[in-house]
Amino acid sequence: MSIQRIQPGPRMSQAVVHGDTVYLAGQVAEGATVVEQSQAALARVDELLASVGSDKSKLLSVTIYLADIASFADMNSVWDAWVDGANPPARATVEAKLATPDYFVEFAVIAAI
Repeated sequence: MSIQRIQPGPRMSQAVVHGDTVYLAGQVAEGATVVEQSQAALARVDELLASVGSDKSKLLSVTIYLADIASFADMNSVWDAWVDGANPPARATVEAKLATPDYFVEFAVIAAI
């Protein structure tokens, strides 16, 4: 089975396709609030999924990393408006120190194609 790497760089690929599954790197975005960052990061998830012929209705699993768990409700307000309610993925949300203090949220996604 072949492996396709999407937007590969020296350290990581933005997505990797193996068989009928796509694995996205953790998606982060710029923004002044967790709401702005969530909206922009999930838009990037949409773009990456579309680039391999998938979409959010085919999400299998999402892990969400929050720099501050107190922002859980704000992030969920964006998530709830974005996620396909008829096809919700398995999901975990954890508080974690992210790569830079400028990031408030990160989404790691696995989806079917």
